[in-house]
Amino acid sequence: MAKRNSNNKSRVKPAETELKEKLVQLNRVAKVTKGGRTFSFAAIVVVGDGKGTVGHGLGKARDVSEAISKAVDDAKKSLIKVPIHNGTIPHEVKGRYKAGKVFIKPAADGTGVIAGGAMRNVLEIAGVQNVLSKSQGSSNPHNVVKATIDALSQLRDPRTVAKDRRISMDKLFNG
Repeated sequence: MAKRNSNNKSRVKPAETELKEKLVQLNRVAKVTKGGRTFSFAAIVVVGDGKGTVGHGLGKARDVSEAISKAVDDAKKSLIKVPIHNGTIPHEVKGRYKAGKVFIKPAADGTGVIAGGAMRNVLEIAGVQNVLSKSQGSSNPHNVVKATIDALSQLRDPRTVAKDRRISMDKLFNG
């Protein structure tokens, strides 16, 4: 079983929200046995509510629809809350998972989601509307999705930062 992110402070209960799901990748895999090849499917899915909640999951089964439903069930177990301010993220952040590295940067209103492949799916389902991003290292969708989730879990909104530092919001922004 894959090791989960130990950052439990931003976990969300799946029953709280109406979740949308998006298939990132569907892969046909084969197991070679004495009787020939046995084919099955592996699905990577991201789920979110479009308002700052996102999670990812992997499902494997002999049938495509069963693999996707297993992935959705797995994704609902790993939901995190992402702080979104005016359709973008509060600050720059880097995330990594194994060889997959991502860089995500806030963008001005009207920019859109400037991201490729698996990272775009995660950001859109999370509800981010304006963001600049770059994927470096591995282009494997598993690693990119997990690195993006890692980056999003590191985000903190200004109120949390001010509270942690025990200073006012005014002092946080005006030095």
